[in-house]
Amino acid sequence: MPWDSDVDVHVSADTMHFLASYYNMTVHTCRTAHAPRGKNYMLEINPKWVNNSPGDSLNTIDGRWIDMLSGVFIDLTAVHQKPKHPGIMFCKDSHRYREADLFPLRDSVFEDRPVKIPYNYAELLQEEYGRVSLTRTKFAG
Repeated sequence: MPWDSDVDVHVSADTMHFLASYYNMTVHTCRTAHAPRGKNYMLEINPKWVNNSPGDSLNTIDGRWIDMLSGVFIDLTAVHQKPKHPGIMFCKDSHRYREADLFPLRDSVFEDRPVKIPYNYAELLQEEYGRVSLTRTKFAG
């Protein structure tokens, strides 16, 4: 992605709870045309993911999806409902979202794979990275 140096995925707190409860430290094999024998990935959920306080600066990443051969990973962060503020969601890195900006998710494609993206992705990208995030094809950061 031209606007960031890594890949981050947000999941609902309910989904993170499910992943932590049933799939933490499990290995999954993904076979593709580029890797017909498959590549192994491990799902690692931080046991501190339940602490959604922004003050927990040592545990801002809630989980990782890790390529077991290269060590390259995708960060996973839980998005929580903000208590007493219906329709507002947050994650422990102090990002705030309107639920209507996230849902319903849209179907899209990322690196030739089907993915789900936030409903109001353009506004969210511009807010985080500026207007050039929708047109810039190179990132120097």
